[in-house]
Amino acid sequence: MDGSGRSAPKGRVPATIYDVARATGVSPSTVSRALNKPGRLSAATEQRIREAAAELGYRMNPMARALPTGKTGTLGLLVSDLTNPVYFDLVRGAERIARENGATLIFADSQESSELERDNAERLQVAVDGLLLVASRLDDAQIQELASVKPLVAVNRLVSGVSGVVPDVSPGMTEAINLLHRHGHRRIAYLAGPEASWMNGMRRLSVFDLAEDKGMTIVEIQSPAPTRDGGTESYPLVKAANVTAVLAYNDLVALGLLRACRAHGVDVPGDLSVVGFDDIFGADLPTPALTTVRSPMSDMGMRAVRMLLAVIEGEAESTQLILPTEFVNRESTAAPRR
Repeated sequence: MDGSGRSAPKGRVPATIYDVARATGVSPSTVSRALNKPGRLSAATEQRIREAAAELGYRMNPMARALPTGKTGTLGLLVSDLTNPVYFDLVRGAERIARENGATLIFADSQESSELERDNAERLQVAVDGLLLVASRLDDAQIQELASVKPLVAVNRLVSGVSGVVPDVSPGMTEAINLLHRHGHRRIAYLAGPEASWMNGMRRLSVFDLAEDKGMTIVEIQSPAPTRDGGTESYPLVKAANVTAVLAYNDLVALGLLRACRAHGVDVPGDLSVVGFDDIFGADLPTPALTTVRSPMSDMGMRAVRMLLAVIEGEAESTQLILPTEFVNRESTAAPRR
């Protein structure tokens, strides 16, 4: 009961788009444009509408929005392993562009499983306007089938007829191999990632081609998993390979190998040089700091969302974008002692 003896209201009635329109003196359709498709009105008008919506507590209802437009304003982002820090910058870049365009990202993790990825992708497609597949473990035919259902952009993967954004491994890897060759390394190893990883295939091909061009011997070693534990468990195979340098599939594998080298008294880089890939957060923190090839993950995330939105709006056909990598020389590479 309140002071007047009447029952207090149980809850506030949610504000509607019409409430925002009355408060700002514009039409409901203008409010909708300001909130759903930023950039189509003057900055001052958009700001006034957003401030009124915030003051009134107005929240867009994706389901209601979908009724007249057929669109939910949501995008699905499905990654192979959400715990891998390589995706931090990619997700942040993707979320930034989605937010700027009034869209919401829904995340899912396939845990390096193609079966789980396919199931999650099909479930997401029911609820979103388009899908971002990051480092997909599906085969080309499965990705093409998903793309035929709803707009789709592949990230870290190129598939014929499907829009995609990938890093060009060649610039960064060329500098890495050149550095190792100048240091005097002649027998090196590639510590490989998952067989189902398209990017693993590109990195393997680049390492082998570049090393062979320099007259270097290259040995392939399969890591048990694309993780730090996988790198650690690979140590006995690396030792048995009798190499002076290792290029790892990714930074996590490289960091795991560094950990194993410390545990076994192997000096890096004196006894073994180690190069990673991606330049994840924390790659510069260990001793020695990890030499690596940097992928433009934030830029890839931003461009992938822009590409997906363009496909959703019918403004673009399938396109494929390749962004350069960059070599980052730190402390884990040097001339071999032997």
